[in-house]
Amino acid sequence: MKILVVSDTHGHDKNLERVLYKVKPVDALIHCGDVEGMENHIRMIAECPCYLVRGNNDYFSDLPREEMITLGGYKIMITHGHMYGVSMDMSMLEEEARSREVQIVMFGHTHRPFLEQKKGLTLLNPGSLSYPRQAGRKPSFLIMEIDKNGEVHYTQNVLEW
Repeated sequence: MKILVVSDTHGHDKNLERVLYKVKPVDALIHCGDVEGMENHIRMIAECPCYLVRGNNDYFSDLPREEMITLGGYKIMITHGHMYGVSMDMSMLEEEARSREVQIVMFGHTHRPFLEQKKGLTLLNPGSLSYPRQAGRKPSFLIMEIDKNGEVHYTQNVLEW
């Protein structure tokens, strides 16, 4: 199973279209918020099940604030992260994820890629495809793959021009 994880596209979907062209087919697309009104467009171009959550810039959106899903036997929490103070540290988000007994929590908001695995919990942020803030400022995304043995693998990617 191949899952594309993105965040913080902020209504600019050209890079998402480029990533989809590069990595398709995917079994699911997860967007960790700040789609800014492009949810229908994203669902159309993805051509797979999509899980999208509302970010702090998704004003008047009907998207859920959070999603709890199961993919390949893994319980996953999807949130934008701003309600958990992820710009400061991950402690509140980690505490919430553990209280919900998830194995993976996906978030956005910081526009910086992040991947940490500790004590049965993976915290990950794909970064931003539109306004990256990490060193080098390259648009980023993440591929999550669940192999035939049920093992999960993560690949952080940058979009090369």
